[in-house]
Amino acid sequence: MSPPLSPVRTRNAAATRTAILEAARRRFAHEGYDQTGLRDIASDAGVDAALISRYFGGKEELFEEVLTCGPNIAEFLDGDRDSFGERVAQMLAVEPMREEKFELFLIMLRSASSPKAAEAIRRHSHDAFYQPLETWLGGDDAAVRARLLSCVMMGATMNRVIHEDYLLDGQQRQELCEALARTLDNYVSGPV
Repeated sequence: MSPPLSPVRTRNAAATRTAILEAARRRFAHEGYDQTGLRDIASDAGVDAALISRYFGGKEELFEEVLTCGPNIAEFLDGDRDSFGERVAQMLAVEPMREEKFELFLIMLRSASSPKAAEAIRRHSHDAFYQPLETWLGGDDAAVRARLLSCVMMGATMNRVIHEDYLLDGQQRQELCEALARTLDNYVSGPV
């Protein structure tokens, strides 16, 4: 009697690439760029570490790809301009906090002190956030207004990550949401 055949593992480049990206995203979000090792990512993805080099080239390129695959400003800009502040404030202050919505922020925050990651973060911030936002805002002071919006949004995000409920009761959070919406709309609607 012949021994049973081992199951043949099928090769699926797209699935392997996706598994590596997901593992890298989680590691970078929780540990930052410098503390994340390629072997850890490979182990989490269930692949050999050599495949990371094959698909991405190295850690820096993988990090850049993770940034690119994250959410971008388009989800905020999709909709009526007059409701921008309300949409963003609801997401930042009221809607249930889902880790994947905040992962890109955590990745950038935990990796910004790394000289290797900082340049990728700067490029990504410009290309995926500031430039589209400036174009959408329009006007001579669009660059300044985009940075002001970013400061408010990042501050609200940081507070939300630290204290999911902002240490406020439901009514107070609604008041915060309304004030945040007005602040955001102020930078959207007119000159600084």
